[in-house]
Amino acid sequence: MAKCIENNTIEIVPYECPPLQNITCSNGKKPVLAYDEYYCCQHYVCDCVCEGWGDPHYITFDGLYYSYQGNCTYVLMEEITPKFNLKIYIDNVFCDPTEDVSCPRSLTIEYGFKIVTLINHNLVGAPQLEALENGEKLKLPHSKDGIKIMSSGINLVYEIPRLKVVITFGMTGFSVNLPYQNFGGNTEGHCGTCTNNQADDCRLPTGELVGNCAVMADYWPAGNIYQPNCPTPPSVPTDVPESPLEPTPCKPDSICDMIKESVFAECHPFVSPDNFYKGCVFDSCHVLNPTVECTSLQTYAAACAQAGICIHWRNHTKICANDCPSDKVYKPCGPVEQPTCEDNPEETTLNFTTEGCFCPEGMKLFNKESGICVKKCGKLLTHNWGLIFQFNEKFEYKCQDCICDKPTKTVICKPKTCPVQPSALCTDPGFVAVNQTNPADPCCFTYVCQCQINTCPVNSKSCPVGYRPVLSVPEGKCCPEYSCEPKRVCVHKDVEYQPGSSVPANPCQECICTNEVDPKSDLFKVVCEFPLCDETCDMGYGYVETTSDECCGKCVQNQCVLNLNGTKQLLKVKTWSPPENMCERYTCMRTGDTLTALSSLTICPSFQESNCQPDTIQTAANGCCKICVEKDKACKIVNMKTRVTRDGCQSEQEVDMPYCEGSCNTFTKYSEAAAAMEHSCSCCRETRSSNRTVDLLCLDGSRFTHTYMHVEECGCGHTECTTTAGLRARRKRSSTLL
Repeated sequence: MAKCIENNTIEIVPYECPPLQNITCSNGKKPVLAYDEYYCCQHYVCDCVCEGWGDPHYITFDGLYYSYQGNCTYVLMEEITPKFNLKIYIDNVFCDPTEDVSCPRSLTIEYGFKIVTLINHNLVGAPQLEALENGEKLKLPHSKDGIKIMSSGINLVYEIPRLKVVITFGMTGFSVNLPYQNFGGNTEGHCGTCTNNQADDCRLPTGELVGNCAVMADYWPAGNIYQPNCPTPPSVPTDVPESPLEPTPCKPDSICDMIKESVFAECHPFVSPDNFYKGCVFDSCHVLNPTVECTSLQTYAAACAQAGICIHWRNHTKICANDCPSDKVYKPCGPVEQPTCEDNPEETTLNFTTEGCFCPEGMKLFNKESGICVKKCGKLLTHNWGLIFQFNEKFEYKCQDCICDKPTKTVICKPKTCPVQPSALCTDPGFVAVNQTNPADPCCFTYVCQCQINTCPVNSKSCPVGYRPVLSVPEGKCCPEYSCEPKRVCVHKDVEYQPGSSVPANPCQECICTNEVDPKSDLFKVVCEFPLCDETCDMGYGYVETTSDECCGKCVQNQCVLNLNGTKQLLKVKTWSPPENMCERYTCMRTGDTLTALSSLTICPSFQESNCQPDTIQTAANGCCKICVEKDKACKIVNMKTRVTRDGCQSEQEVDMPYCEGSCNTFTKYSEAAAAMEHSCSCCRETRSSNRTVDLLCLDGSRFTHTYMHVEECGCGHTECTTTAGLRARRKRSSTLL
């Protein structure tokens, strides 16, 4: 690299290029190589491609999608710092009688000293495209002052070869292609900033960024064009911007599905179909003219073509079909500059494709101005009709068979002979055979079946409740057919209900007509819910479902509520005593449906602890009173003398025979833990004894020794309690109500 030092001294400095770094383009395009500021090293950049279509939908230079419905002329693109003095304006106009949606009507391009307008005069049908300069129509192709303007029959193409700028404009759609080398980081307007960063695309003329490009778009009216009817936005967008208008819930036309189906499948890996599909759905739901949907497919196909994927898509739909002149053929990816007989092989042409009407294979244009396709480029005869023919070439003109006669160097013609056409057989209702021009050969006639609706049979149709009859003429048919279309209502027992209204049904259910569609009937659904019952009950009450026709249950008393020293206590149907005072007894009793708590107090007999045997004081079975074994009634040993008798024999003398006598503690009480009666039995019995012997004298004079038990000590001992047999429980009689 040469470097100027001083005194006309130049120093050669070695300059090593950094390695190439691959990048990802935010607009989904393929990166391209560009030179640095010294035009020495190359690096990858993302060219600027802005697209718009429909009503209208934008994809900025950096690939950001948004929709904007302004009705004015706006700055589509201009340079932040003027370098090439290129400005592009877009004129949007309302294009639907029922919706406030707009469509691009024209592009105005300022470059150098020329102002050119690319305009479409028909927004609801086949495009009528013109290029105007100062209001005067330009004859295309046009090449002057460093710009080229061409027409493919479907699109107008504006080209600045020096800057490698290509702008296309067609039926409610456009594309702006700028090289990053010349315009990177230096654009603003509706197409955003070409920085490979979507975050700075919504840029106001002041340089301020906003979060919504649909809000930003209001601030770019074309200032040098008088537009008294354009709304003036507020000086600064202070409010939070509303979300962009989204499609109302509807069923989009099936043509939109083509974008995501197999027709475009080859292009999906290279150009994402999502934004184009979103725009198509919006147009399908908001614009009556179905051909507007074609712009989404056309724009997507053009983006695919620039990515090197050519899609033949128009032959898959009827409403987007395109008719070319008889001497031209339709191509989805043809050269913007079509080859002619006058081409200079050394002249470079821009490698940019567009769809349109082109010469058939093996033919080229005689010259750019004529638009006539020829097989050979040689000496040609120009007839006074303004047409060009080769010698001995046969052709058809104004329903005549003609030949370019070489000997006479004149055109010789004779009337064209048409073949005899058979009469048409019309069997469908409403069709009759008529004689009309043959579409394949406008010079001849043919018989076709033509619809005459006045010959259709009378038809009437009644629809069930909730549906209304709809009259339509199916494609390919003549006579109208009736079908039943669901209303936006609910139907219950042959009665229609509006969304949000109450629907009488089960008395214990609340039914509402919703706006949710039932897929089986396509009517709105009736949704029923049980009422929300209050199951909260006061203390002592429980919620019980009823078996009657009432929708909710009721609170039923199931426990008594005691108020003891300011504290509430629940008591079931039974008797209860406070643990700290067993002499108080509370009983919960039921009287009909009411539970009542009754209280009682046990009065204990007088008790003298001094009159008790040691270690016998205890609480009575009722848990309230104290009891003990009194000293004079306690279990003790009693001395007695008696003769021992055995089998008719007895002792000669009385012997000591002590025994045990007295009271022991015995009780019966109810056990809550066991839920049954608890018995405790204690008896006065010997605690210590010994065996003694005595001689017994019998009547026959014999003697024998007898051993008996001699009680030495008595005490209370636990023993099993015996129960008397109770009455057999009476069997409960049951019955069944028939």
